[in-house]
Amino acid sequence: MFLAPAILMLAVYLLYPLVDSFRLSLLDWNGLGSDARFVGLDNWKKLASDTLFWEAAWNNILLAVFSVLVQMPIALVLAVVLDNAGRGSRILKILYFLPLLMSSVALGVLFKYFYDVTFGPLNAILDFVGLGYLAQDWLGDTRLALGAVIAVVCWQYIPFYMVLFMAGLASFPAEISEAAKLDGASETTIFWKMKLPHLKGTIRTAVVLSVIGALRYFDLIYVMTGGGPEGASELMATYMYRNVFSSFQLGYGSTVASGMFIIVILIASVLLRFSKRYETEV
Repeated sequence: MFLAPAILMLAVYLLYPLVDSFRLSLLDWNGLGSDARFVGLDNWKKLASDTLFWEAAWNNILLAVFSVLVQMPIALVLAVVLDNAGRGSRILKILYFLPLLMSSVALGVLFKYFYDVTFGPLNAILDFVGLGYLAQDWLGDTRLALGAVIAVVCWQYIPFYMVLFMAGLASFPAEISEAAKLDGASETTIFWKMKLPHLKGTIRTAVVLSVIGALRYFDLIYVMTGGGPEGASELMATYMYRNVFSSFQLGYGSTVASGMFIIVILIASVLLRFSKRYETEV
């Protein structure tokens, strides 16, 4: 009975839209009139051969890989440094956490200006320090747009994983650390031999959250590039959005959303199984 309100909310706002998106994927409909036409699996056949969708899916995978490779090490280092800094770390904790408190739309607008080829501070700084030859059209070049946005995404979410790791470090018993020091163990040894193994579960959770978040990412990409130029930074979510709200293909857009859901579930399941097996072996 106590769980009923939460279960009802989940059913209305999560389960029903999920099931309905699969239903809509069987229709040819613009989402506005009553002329929806049942087409069966035609949308799914189109999705299977849609190179734009699979290129967007590949961009999502690249975002997930770089999110893990960049965010996890930096967040862990910051967590360890702040955990050992004592009271003096309070201001630093606030400063490091600020990016996560900012709206993704605000960050998108800010960094769109930062990367601007003509008036952006980045190219101005490069020119000021004598590296003007490195100035680029960061968001207008098909080779650089995705990497430029990935850098911002990683910077925004590092504080989240930093806090997660700090919580894991805080749960490490202080008595064990003090006993190890009495036995002559250094801080480095305590970290590598005791604290890091203690964080295995936290790291696994952080990696899964990072991958799932990257696979369904939308807002910052949409604000900064809209998926351009020429689809170079297109993600599955932005591709779905364009099909539904720009091309008014609700049926096919729902197919993209359903395909995105299946891909996320499959990758998350494989990742969880692999991480559990690795943790067991270790």
